[in-house]
Amino acid sequence: MMENNLLFLVLDLVLFLHFQVSFRAFSLSPDGLSLLSLKSAVDQSPDSSVFSDWNEDDSTPCRWSGISCMNVSGDPRVVGIALSGKNLHGYIPSELGSLVYLRRLNLHNNNFYGSIPEQLFNATSLHSLFLYSNNLSGSFPPSICNIPRLQNLDLSNNSLAGPIPDELKNCKQLQHLILARNQFDGEIPSGMWSRMDNLLQLDLSSNDFSGSIPEDLGELKTLTGTLNLSFNHLSGKIPKTLGDLPVTVSFDLRSNNLSGSIPQTGSFANQGPTAFLNNPDLCGFPLQKSCGNSERGSPGNPDTKPSYTAPRKGLSAGLIVLISAADAAGVAFIGLIIVYIYWRRKDDSNGCSCTAKRKFGGNQKDLCSFPCMNGQDKNEESEMEEPENSDRSKEEGGLVAIDKGFTFELDELLRASAYVLGKSGLGIVYKVVLGNGIPVAVRRVGEGGEQRYKEFVAEVQAIGRVKHPNIVKLRAYYWAPDEKLLISDFISNGNLASALHGRNGQPSSVLSWSTRLRIAKGTARGLAYLHECSPRKFVHGDIKPSNILLDNDFQPHISDFGLNRLISITGDNPSSSGGLIGGAFSYLKSVQTERTNNYCAPEARTPGGRPTQKWDVYSFGVMVLELLTGKSPELSPNTSTSLEIPDLVRWVRKGFEEAKPLSDLVDPALLQEVHAKKEVLAVFHVALACTESDPELRPRMKTVSESFDRMGS
Repeated sequence: MMENNLLFLVLDLVLFLHFQVSFRAFSLSPDGLSLLSLKSAVDQSPDSSVFSDWNEDDSTPCRWSGISCMNVSGDPRVVGIALSGKNLHGYIPSELGSLVYLRRLNLHNNNFYGSIPEQLFNATSLHSLFLYSNNLSGSFPPSICNIPRLQNLDLSNNSLAGPIPDELKNCKQLQHLILARNQFDGEIPSGMWSRMDNLLQLDLSSNDFSGSIPEDLGELKTLTGTLNLSFNHLSGKIPKTLGDLPVTVSFDLRSNNLSGSIPQTGSFANQGPTAFLNNPDLCGFPLQKSCGNSERGSPGNPDTKPSYTAPRKGLSAGLIVLISAADAAGVAFIGLIIVYIYWRRKDDSNGCSCTAKRKFGGNQKDLCSFPCMNGQDKNEESEMEEPENSDRSKEEGGLVAIDKGFTFELDELLRASAYVLGKSGLGIVYKVVLGNGIPVAVRRVGEGGEQRYKEFVAEVQAIGRVKHPNIVKLRAYYWAPDEKLLISDFISNGNLASALHGRNGQPSSVLSWSTRLRIAKGTARGLAYLHECSPRKFVHGDIKPSNILLDNDFQPHISDFGLNRLISITGDNPSSSGGLIGGAFSYLKSVQTERTNNYCAPEARTPGGRPTQKWDVYSFGVMVLELLTGKSPELSPNTSTSLEIPDLVRWVRKGFEEAKPLSDLVDPALLQEVHAKKEVLAVFHVALACTESDPELRPRMKTVSESFDRMGS
């Protein structure tokens, strides 16, 4: 009897514990139970803390790490899973498909393996699926487009294989399709791309695709950034229909087996040679490879037949010798003429004097004059100093005007009142008001380099030839053994950094969207001119808001280009207080040095790199993101961290990946301008294209400028 009672007590205890566990399990919401399948599917490591707060005793999973929820009819439902970069090993469980309100699934940068379960696409509310940088295998799931609102799909950097199914044509809402760095093969499907009216990004690079490029890719009218088909096995001719893509689109067709001539219509005119490299049988502009007689002609018309067909037999040796001798004689004759003209001009009694002792703005038009270039009026001339004619300036110190309409003398400059505008590694800048009331900006660039005078003048002349309404104009320069100065226009309304974030603790004025777009447009035009049209095709190398000056109409003016080279020539520290200007100016005061430059492109942060135009494109993109968000990429301990983002580019990219509302990304000051939403989104896409980590994928500034010019018109 005693034994029977003991047995009943044990059974009661077991049943009690069973019901307690069951009660706790059933107390968790269905969404929470589905998420526990993900926890079970991950190979737990002893030190893993990712799921430490995923407690089955909770009623909902809404406070679990990586989980976001929203209320639906009063019930909290899971809408987001963000567990990227957690070094998770495991498989993706099919139970996640039961999360009917799930919108964003971010499991990228982990070590998930196996195939993508078909049942996952029962979560029909999904609009963003980020599974890139895992070890996923298998084929492209045909049922993925059963998700009606899918906008962002990134499966790149996995081991997925097989062809792309025709069912992809049903993903009509897709905006970003990124399948790069997998093992997809077969032909790129045709006949579907014209249906994708919302596609902004297409990246099929680094796969095993073969066959020809589909003609209907040219019907992707909404595409932005780069059409990337590089590192595949594509063959045949490049379809001319790609020229119908928006002019803002860059091509990346590198490392394929494409052949024939590159079309010269539409968007092809904006592509550089990098877009077509490593296609041995490809020819024509912009590659430095002629297409031969059958396709020779003007770059704009590669199909033009040649007017002359060379005979099949080669020229005789004697005829070749005669032709060579005639060529040599012709070159020698032309050389004699050039030398004769040079000495006639040098000995002319009207030869110029470019020393600092004369007044500037005279009427002499001789060796000191340089015609304007690149679309400027060639009759307008600038008076500039030739190094070989300026020994007196070198010895005594000379003030040389670059523009003939700019008239003043050194004594006038020294008598003028001045105060410090700023100080940086590129020298102290003063505002100087001349006797006629005109203010100018005077920059001290160094005290050394007296042995490199001709080199200095050559650099200043090149800078002085740059004439564009969005670039600060250099008006004159001063050279002496112990002092070098640059005199340029004074821009009256401060710089973009102050306009966005205030100065000296004072709040900034609110910049409207139209003003910000005007600043972005003008800066893009100025940079495009420096890159494409300036005499030297300059690289600025230091684009940031503090170098974008604003006038009273908030038109931007790019400053400080070409100065790094001048600083290296003059050698000494330009910020010392001695020398001519240090003694003459009584208003010198200490100023803060600029903060560390965080606008540099990733490749620019490696010591010893040579600046490129793509550096400028990246810096411009960061600056535009700052215009859009109102947040600075610079982190300073002296400022409120609420306005500072350690990596602004990554922060914005993550926001778009997670499909955050625009109100979470844009500057709150712009939220009232609802009419500008489409323009704001378009500018975001341009800025993100400019800040691609791979410099080859960044657009040219000319393309960026054309994109901006089509906005707000």
